[in-house]
Amino acid sequence: MGLTSAMYTGLTGLNVNQTRIETIGNNIANVNTNAFKGSRTLFQTQFAQTLSEGTAPSDTSGGTNPMQVGLGALVATTQRTTTPGSLETTGLPGDLALEGPGYFVVRDAGGREYYTRDGAFSLNAQNQLVSADGLHVRGFGVDPSFKIVPGTVQDLQVPLGTQDVAHATENASIDGDLSAAETRATAGSVTTSQALVDGGGTPATAATALTDLRSATAPAVPLFAAGDTITVSGATRGGREVSSQQFVVGTTGNTLGDLATSLQGTLGIQTGTSVPGQPGVTIENGALVIRSNNGEPNAIVVQNNDLTSSNAGTPVPLQFTATSPAVGTGVFTSFTAYDSLGNAVPVNLTFTLDDTPATGPVWRYYAESAEAGQPPQMLGTGTASFDTQGRFVSATGNQFTVNRTGSGAATPLNVTLDLSAVNGLSTQVSNVIMSKQDGYPPGTLTAYSVGNDGTLTGTFSNGVSHTLGQVAVATFANEAGLVAETGNLFSVGPNSGPAAVKAPGTLGAGTVRGGALEMSNVDLSREFIGLITASTGFQAASRVITTSNDMLNQLLMNMR
Repeated sequence: MGLTSAMYTGLTGLNVNQTRIETIGNNIANVNTNAFKGSRTLFQTQFAQTLSEGTAPSDTSGGTNPMQVGLGALVATTQRTTTPGSLETTGLPGDLALEGPGYFVVRDAGGREYYTRDGAFSLNAQNQLVSADGLHVRGFGVDPSFKIVPGTVQDLQVPLGTQDVAHATENASIDGDLSAAETRATAGSVTTSQALVDGGGTPATAATALTDLRSATAPAVPLFAAGDTITVSGATRGGREVSSQQFVVGTTGNTLGDLATSLQGTLGIQTGTSVPGQPGVTIENGALVIRSNNGEPNAIVVQNNDLTSSNAGTPVPLQFTATSPAVGTGVFTSFTAYDSLGNAVPVNLTFTLDDTPATGPVWRYYAESAEAGQPPQMLGTGTASFDTQGRFVSATGNQFTVNRTGSGAATPLNVTLDLSAVNGLSTQVSNVIMSKQDGYPPGTLTAYSVGNDGTLTGTFSNGVSHTLGQVAVATFANEAGLVAETGNLFSVGPNSGPAAVKAPGTLGAGTVRGGALEMSNVDLSREFIGLITASTGFQAASRVITTSNDMLNQLLMNMR
């Protein structure tokens, strides 16, 4: 009976060491498998045959210990080691590695979710982020404003080459210096035409028909006929040439007042009760009088050949003379805003020193939108106030609207100017620029990257970056309790606890390393040592069986 038991005891030694060799073989086979987690085989003793439970100490005996004979070993468990593997940098945007606890969440075609540390992901033909086996990578999506929507997990998508974006400008920041040493703008330039009369010799008024308009020095010759095209080209405002415009007699307007109104718009003169001075184009004592807004940056220069007519008899119908220069200095700047379709909308700003009260300098700015080939659109005027230390205090009129009717974009375009970064010290010169604005033209998604928090950031051809989603990470109370599946996947096990899906780097979840992969955590040196000890144990256990067999044969021979 004892020798037979010894043979079976040796057999248990063969079995457990064989299992350990199988485990080591699997570890070594997966030494280059991405994010593979090695296992170890743990042994424990089988129940023992008790020959005596021992005796307690007495007056006549010191007591005896139990007498037991072990009946071998068995496999307690194969325990997976969840220590992280080293990271390998690949530089590929779809490769992701986790640093710390957690698993990426993927799903199969049937909707079942699995968990993996293998982040070798790529984009499929539909620009969906998938694993090497085509399982969809799960994460958090974004709303139309590209803000992450937490709590709802969905398939992640990176629409390279297909998604276009544009955004209307809402805010524009101005930076720079408005020097308090500038000269106050107290007057605009004044330009006057020759005296004009009607056919009866009466000084012209706003109601005088253009076809009846004549020069006082040549009252017999009408300056215009119906259908004549009057072209304004070459005139300047603040040294900047204004856009060429045309006026057709009888179509655009009929009277001298109509021409004055058109010319005022072409020259970009801002009027209104809040505008200082008396700017505009008026008819005074039979002459056409052009008054610019205050300051040299607004000064208008119109020379004789800047207003021409298609009438061969009077190709240069009006003779202009500069009668008074503009007073006051300032500075001009421009920037590009964008409407809801991404169309560029040029915006010009002209700054002049408006006043210098005891509380600090006050600057006035004039805003306009001047698109090529179109008359400038007057957006309004406002002021920027500074204290006696040159620090910005407040602004008025810094919210303006641009009419986008006919462009197909949302109208109006509402823009707010932020002037808080501008200084009002007595610098050598005034210089202001737009430092930033939040609109941008159309752009196509061209590339993407993944941040440490799992955020997918897309880069568009217009230089703008937007959040496209966020990779989800699942953690478990006992990740060693997960059930291993094929393809580097795990599923929820009875002892793993449910998956807690969250954003990377939150609530105990690890962070994501983009452009890298986690390597296997198998230690080959340890595995080779394990092979030696397991094979030694296997050989020793087989020797027990051989020895027991020899002893049984010897016993049978002696019984003959």
